[in-house]
Amino acid sequence: MDTTHHTSPGGTDFDVVIRGGTVFDGTGAPGVRADVGIRAGVVAAVSPDPLPVSAGTRVVEAEGRWVTPGFVDTHTHYDVELLVSPGLGESVRHGVTTVLVGNCSISGVYSGTVDVADLFSRVEALPRDAVLAALEQKKTWSDPAAWRRAVEDLPLGPNVASFLGHSDVRGSVMGLGRATDPKQSPSREELREIDRRITAALDAGFIGVSTMTNPWDKMDGDRYRSRTLPSTHASWKEFRRVSRLLRGRDRVLQGVPNLNTKVDVAFYAATSTGLFRKPLRVSLLAAADTLAEPWVNRIFRPIAWASNTLGRGRFVWQHLPTTFKVWADGIDLVVFEEFGSGREALHLKDEMARTDLLEQENYRRWFRQDFE
Repeated sequence: MDTTHHTSPGGTDFDVVIRGGTVFDGTGAPGVRADVGIRAGVVAAVSPDPLPVSAGTRVVEAEGRWVTPGFVDTHTHYDVELLVSPGLGESVRHGVTTVLVGNCSISGVYSGTVDVADLFSRVEALPRDAVLAALEQKKTWSDPAAWRRAVEDLPLGPNVASFLGHSDVRGSVMGLGRATDPKQSPSREELREIDRRITAALDAGFIGVSTMTNPWDKMDGDRYRSRTLPSTHASWKEFRRVSRLLRGRDRVLQGVPNLNTKVDVAFYAATSTGLFRKPLRVSLLAAADTLAEPWVNRIFRPIAWASNTLGRGRFVWQHLPTTFKVWADGIDLVVFEEFGSGREALHLKDEMARTDLLEQENYRRWFRQDFE
């Protein structure tokens, strides 16, 4: 935006006046042309008439622009990017003033550097070597309070809030090998330690816990490659323990259901309910392709209504308002984890091995059939 300074004989104590933009107040009301006056970092006036300015007022000419409250990006995986590019310019330039990290059961709080790289890289289609290098250079913490101090010391662009990832804490207590083995369960002592570590994160100001029961996302690295994330192996008893901790502290459970079976949507909706107990804030991510599956629109509202109205819960869906296109240069993308032939190729880290697989006619037929 172009900025100039104006003076007015009457004078005001506005520090900033945003002049003549289309103002959206965040309530869903239509935009209106107005001036916005800011004093001490707080919006002090919104007026359809020109606001007076003084010699010390900075005026931002916003004619033809939108003026909005700062956007909150409720779902990011900036946990590692924060370390190397804390300004997060790609979000800030779109008007984002707060980001939430630690979604989908993965955070980098308790686990060691190699474990964090294995948790994040394949799920987010990030170069594992780059993730590991950033962690080895920057990671100085091993608990939530130290993580918070480290983040607060960064030259952040937006505000940052965080979930504690269930896969992160579960893997750090059980060891990543046992935590991703479907034949292994945490001992009573390990369950108590998971509780203790979650409580420490809530004490440090984390907004809640994120979890994941969807089996699409896979581990990276050489040790446990292609295993599903630790939280996908948790029992319903373990999930209920997490829910009780969050309910008692009025925090949030962010979850991703099993998108193959979809039946555990009922668990998330039910655990939010407040009949004879305090309701739990639940935010459930839904990969909803409303073009391919228009029926999902017809079930989202009834599920939320049943949980919140009949069950007195605090359940919300977390999904995009519209479909979007994905552009991919190759198959190193989580989308290809959704079908068998994609998983078969992504399991192979070596490029030559993938090339050999792709040269097989029976595989190419399988891939084309899945892709279509």
